Formats: sequence, structure tokens, C-alpha cells
Amino acid sequence: MLLFFPEAHQTSLPVAYTNSRQSSISGRSFYTQWQLPTTGRRHVSRYLFYLSCVTKTSTAWRSKPIKQEVVYDDQLAVNKAVTKLTNLPPLVTAHEIWKLRASLRDVALGKSFLLQGGDCAELFSYCNAGSIDSKTKLLLQMSLVLIYGANKPVVRIARMAGQYAKPRSSPMESQPDGTKIPSFRGDILNGFPAEERAIDPGRLVEAYFHSAATLNYLRAQLASGVADLHNPLDWNLGHVADPDLAERYHKIVDSIAESLRFMRTIGADTAGQLQTVDLYTSHEGLLLEYESAMTRQLQHPRNKFTACAGAAPVVNNSDSEDDEDESGHYNTSAHFLWVGDRTRQPDHAHIEYFRGIVNPIGIKVGPTTSVTDLCELLDVVNPDKEIGKVTLITRYGQDKVSDLLPTHIKAVRESGHIVVWQCDPMHGNTRSTATGIKTRSFSAVFNELEASLRIHRALGSILGGVHLELTGDAVTECTGGSVGLEDEDLGSRYETFCDPRLNEKQALELAFLIAGFQRKGRSSVAV
Repeated sequence: MLLFFPEAHQTSLPVAYTNSRQSSISGRSFYTQWQLPTTGRRHVSRYLFYLSCVTKTSTAWRSKPIKQEVVYDDQLAVNKAVTKLTNLPPLVTAHEIWKLRASLRDVALGKSFLLQGGDCAELFSYCNAGSIDSKTKLLLQMSLVLIYGANKPVVRIARMAGQYAKPRSSPMESQPDGTKIPSFRGDILNGFPAEERAIDPGRLVEAYFHSAATLNYLRAQLASGVADLHNPLDWNLGHVADPDLAERYHKIVDSIAESLRFMRTIGADTAGQLQTVDLYTSHEGLLLEYESAMTRQLQHPRNKFTACAGAAPVVNNSDSEDDEDESGHYNTSAHFLWVGDRTRQPDHAHIEYFRGIVNPIGIKVGPTTSVTDLCELLDVVNPDKEIGKVTLITRYGQDKVSDLLPTHIKAVRESGHIVVWQCDPMHGNTRSTATGIKTRSFSAVFNELEASLRIHRALGSILGGVHLELTGDAVTECTGGSVGLEDEDLGSRYETFCDPRLNEKQALELAFLIAGFQRKGRSSVAV
């Protein structure tokens, strides 16, 4: 079944409520009480509950200290953009969000594997067929290799259709002539050219429509069979120079192809499962002005109860004034959001916002994350200890992972939380060349990933997934891999506007290496 189809019931409010005149105060909308429709005590109580919840969740973060704050010169323009966003349709549905939560529950329990990847900083210009197709194809190929390696389903999440904001270490950056201009903070705030560095509130709405166009094309492609495994896959392994490595890769590809042929021969692929896949969207929830404007109070879908360990749905036909169990706050800009290493302070604005949404969320965990802060974060954002609600995205660096990861694993286990452990081997391994070019070594990326797999296995824990910055294009931003890129080669196609990404060959090669490690581990367990 294709994931992306509209849900029949997305709102718990009667139409009369949504048509009430709105006013804008501090960039948020409210409904004046004298406009209450006469729809009965139950509808009025639902309306008042809606108001209190939206106000609490969408604006409570404003009273907290905030990192990576955005200062707009034109607050009226911000208010106008936010009001526009609050009236636009959701980009994703509550049904899709709960379907992902059910899948991530399986990941946390070791029944599935999570693959998450995409651009470091998505640009509006990436909203084109070629760019979307190349990343989609790459994620599909990588997931198929990982299915072969882990012998379990793979959950696919793209850093796509919304990854338009980026945290920066400084609000200003120096130019070659010594002058300083505002740092590029992602297309949702400003442009990369020097003349476009002013913060522009109109880009908030532009981000929505570029996300909507990307999602629309992605859904259409999946519905049209771009993920159909009956079609020949272009594995493009000619770049592998090492004969032994190439032979191992071709054996994996041949094994996958043989399995597909066997399923087709016996008629096991006639139900349609091999014709499409679920592909979810994600981005860093950095710009709270945008995220809160895209937050909706929605009625919980029926599949929520399937995701919550099979509990039977409870039907409430009473006139109770408390409808909290029937609805929740959904960020409708993406299925999955994460909070970054720079903004995950337990008592700050981002965590205050994140703790109020139903969506599955990720938290970046690095060398500066103390055990105390980690456990406090989990208690704040997931007080009910729902399995798989939180994904911990570890990013230590190859030289620190062996010292830090075991301590965090033990602390989380003792806290009673069951999380998705996901390795981000990119951010902790960034370096600069002698000429000042930011890059990452393929070997360092794999070393941290392999160490994480080994540590989790030794401690009886589960590394549930991998989080990668990658592109489907033949860029030259990371060194190493079987393509043999050196520092001197980076200038050939260095196209990133932020951090270096794995190109399509390096990303697929990494998937093959992970698969080989997983199969080796399964064989040793079987023996």
C-alpha cells in the first residue's frame, strides 16, 4: 500500500470554527470568544479545549530562552507569513505520522532497521525532478542492500521536503576582502549570494510551497512505480577499482536479483508489495516560528491504537468537556523532526516545543551530552516512555565513540526508556584540508559506524539505524571510498552550501559495507 494518500478526517474542529475571523498577535492566530458558533455544549467545549491546547503548545516555547534565535526586522511581515501558514493545508497527515511511529517502534525492538538520509542543507532549487529522483533512487537502492544485510524490513526517512534551515556557529561570516555579512542560515531564512543575506520573512511561505511541490512529485513518482522492484536496477558498480571489493559487491547484487526472480517465478510478488514503498520526510525542527505555525490540533486516527502495542480504540460518545485523549498536536510540516546538538537544552525553547507534539522525534547526542542531561531530556519529551517515540542520533566522531557511547547506552537502559539508537557518523568526523575546504573522510565515517555496531552488539543493545548526509549526484565533497577521492580532487564538483555529503557511489558503498557487517554478525550468532 502506498503511504502518501490523504486521510479522510484530519481535523477535530467543526467547519464553523475554522471559518471564524482570525486576528494576529505576536505571529499567532486566535479566535475571539464572541464569534463562538451555537453548535451545542459539546462542540463549544471542544472549541475551548482546542484554543487552550493550541495556545499552550504553539506559544509556550516563547517564554523560554532560545538558541539559534532569528531576529526579524519586519515583525508585521512575520505575522503575515505566520498567519498564511496557519491557514494552509497540512503537508502530512496524522495517519502517516502514526504509521511511522509504528514502524519506529519495530526499529526500537530490533525488528526493523532505519535508513535516514539526504542533503545537509536543502535548497529551494533542489525542488526539481532530477534532484528528487536521484535521491529517491539512491535511498531505495541502499535500503534494498540493507534488507539483504540485516534480513529485516527497512524504514526509509528522507531529509527532504523541508530541510531548509541550518544552525550556524556564528551569525556573521567573513568575506575574502575582510568584510562581514550575515551567515547563510538556509533558504527558509536567507539566500546564499551575498546580496540575499538579509533575513526575509517571505521565505517562510516559500518553504511551505517548495515542500509541498517536492512531496507532490515524490508521491506521484512512488504511485507511478519508481520503486517497483520488477524494473531493472542500475547498480552502477563500475567505479569500484578494488577487484576483491567489486566481486563481493556483485555477489550481493546477484543474490538480490536472484531472490526477486524466485519470488516472481512462484507468484509471491503479485500482491503489490514490491511495486511501491513507504518513504517519509524529515527535517531539523530549528525554526520554531515555522514549526509552530505548521502545528495542528488533529483528531487521533484509528491507526494510533495499532501503533500503541495493539490497544483497542476507545470510543467516547459522552459530553465530557475533556477531549484530550481524542486529539493531539501534530507538526504537519514533516513526519519526523529532530532537535540538534546546539538546541537540545532541557530547559530551553526547542525542547519545550518538541515535548508537546505527537510526531516521532530525534535528539542529537554528542560529546557534550552529559548522562544527566540525556536522561532528563528523555523524561521531558517522553514522560510515558512510549517505545520508539524518541530516536537518539549519536554523533561522537571516530576517536570518541568507544569512550562515550557505552556510557550513554547504559544510562538510557537504566532510565527505562526504549529508544531508537541511530548513528550519525558524519558530523563528528568533519575536518578541513590544508587549503581550508571542509570535508569528511569515508574511512572515518565507516569507522564510527562500525564501532557503533560493535559496541551495541557487545552490550546487548540494538543499533537501529543510520543517519547520513548524502546526495544522488556525483559530487566530490568527501574523500576516500573505492572512488579514491583525495583532498586535491574536492574542487572538481564541490557543490554543498553547508556540510560535505557522500556522493551516490560512496553512499551505496557504505550500505554494502554495513550489509556485510550485519551478515557476518548474523552468521556468527547462528554458529
